[in-house]
Amino acid sequence: MKVLFLIFTSIFLLSACEQATKDTPNYSSLSAPTLTPEENKPGGDTTVSIKPFASFQLPAANLNDDLKPDFHAGKALANQPWVKAPTITTARDGLGPIYNARTCLSCHIKGGKGFIPADNNSPISSTLVRLSKTGSDFDTLKKLGVIPHPVYGDQMQGQSISLAHQLRHSQKPGALKHDVAPEAYIHINWSEKTFTYPDQHQVSLRRPELKFNNLGYGPLGDDTLYSLRVAPTIHGMGLIGLIAEVDIINLSDENDKDANGISGRVNQVWDVQKQATVMGRFGLKSNKPTLAMIVGGAFTNDLGITNSLAPNQPCTDLQPSCLHIPNGNDEEGIELPDHLLQLVINFNRDLAPVQRRNSQNDNILAGRELFYQSGCNQCHNPRFVTQKSEQAAHLSEQVIWPYSDFLLHDMGPELADGRPDFLATGDEWRTAPLWGIGLLKKVNGSTVLLHDGRARSVEEAILWHGGEAELAKNRFIQLPKKEREALINFVNSL
Repeated sequence: MKVLFLIFTSIFLLSACEQATKDTPNYSSLSAPTLTPEENKPGGDTTVSIKPFASFQLPAANLNDDLKPDFHAGKALANQPWVKAPTITTARDGLGPIYNARTCLSCHIKGGKGFIPADNNSPISSTLVRLSKTGSDFDTLKKLGVIPHPVYGDQMQGQSISLAHQLRHSQKPGALKHDVAPEAYIHINWSEKTFTYPDQHQVSLRRPELKFNNLGYGPLGDDTLYSLRVAPTIHGMGLIGLIAEVDIINLSDENDKDANGISGRVNQVWDVQKQATVMGRFGLKSNKPTLAMIVGGAFTNDLGITNSLAPNQPCTDLQPSCLHIPNGNDEEGIELPDHLLQLVINFNRDLAPVQRRNSQNDNILAGRELFYQSGCNQCHNPRFVTQKSEQAAHLSEQVIWPYSDFLLHDMGPELADGRPDFLATGDEWRTAPLWGIGLLKKVNGSTVLLHDGRARSVEEAILWHGGEAELAKNRFIQLPKKEREALINFVNSL
């Protein structure tokens, strides 16, 4: 049966190729490499089994016993609900005064994705909105990548420590005054459209439209750029950080010299620790160079907990009440000392990718072949080998399978947010890693994909692809339903 399935698939793809124009890349000439046992372990020796725990908060399988106490201490800090200052619990105070979440893992739920409401009446949570303005201030763009909004900064904070905010559901409007107002309450209005395959099978696709209610500090202005962002998964980040720069750069083809329609390129971003411009590899637009900057920035911008990597509260000069609220600063002028920050960084570093499921299933093997034949691997590059590291020996020289090239790609107007970030244009996004994608529903209770959570399944995510991925998407669309399902099943096995 497997042989007949693959023969039929090959005949179909070759027939489709004959109908293609001469300018269309011949992806059907691509075939999957031989399946090896190492593909079952996406994180190499760090790989863990998700059973019996439906969570991505699991330590690397090969983590040394002497490192496990620090891992669990970092996990406790990541799960800890922070409170406003001043309190006698100085180890957990300093929240806000404006923020998006009380804990790290209230956004990265169980180490997985954030939650996004499916209705039009609930405010967003574990989700945030990036803001910026157009402009040409070289120094600001060099170090921040964007021109922040003069009033609201580069991120909208929908929470505050104000009692009026905390009691908003139990008090009449205006019953209490804000000592510091949240920047806005953000709601999503979903619009739906129907996509119809050539075989007449239909799929409903949704698109979010943002609504800002109760803006706390005046109007945004018509020239404000904003982008909805759902918190991504955080497992495997330590392994990604050990991929050699040259291995990522070698996958780039900014001018599409091979004429395959794909021109991935590297983002160049500011490294706070090195005080220099370096290659970006983390974030939805590859706008962060290191895991440390991801964690440090999230503490300050998402929780309002300042630290040495991000020492300034996200309050602007036009938010005086925010600037003058008591804080939890220590003698160094920050709220989270370096040794505690490092525990959370190491916790994130050591979160393990999860073992694949059913990789030998005939349907999944057929889907694997179709994944390559459709050209999906051109951006979702399957394999890397991590560099040697004395500091993180358990992550060293591991064969890993993230299915990403960590490059920027133009994904077309449908997915564009119109908001540049360093060298990334408003049409470009970093290729998302695929490892663990099929476990999102089990871990998080729902599948939420793409930068703004519009896709509720792998199929919907594919159908939103455009730009450099347009040809691969069209290959997928032209497949018979059973073969489309096989390709989707393969992706969900990763």
